[in-house]
Amino acid sequence: MEISKCIKDARQNNNISQESLAKQLGVSRQTISSWENGKSYPDLVSIIKMSDIFNILIAGHFYNRMFY
Repeated sequence: MEISKCIKDARQNNNISQESLAKQLGVSRQTISSWENGKSYPDLVSIIKMSDIFNILIAGHFYNRMFY
C-alpha cells in the first residue's frame, strides 16, 4: 500500500478532517491533500507525528506492508 493511501485511510478511520490533521502537523490543508493524492510526500518528522496521532507503530506498519 502506498503511503498516500495509508495517510488517507488512517485519517478517515480516525474521523479526522484534512484541516484538523494539518493544524496538528503545522502544515496546510493543501499539503495533506497533496500527500493523500501522491503529489508529494511527508517528511520524516511529519510521519512520526502522524504515527502518534493515529496511534500506529511505524516499524510494525511498514513491516506488515512489506512482508504480508
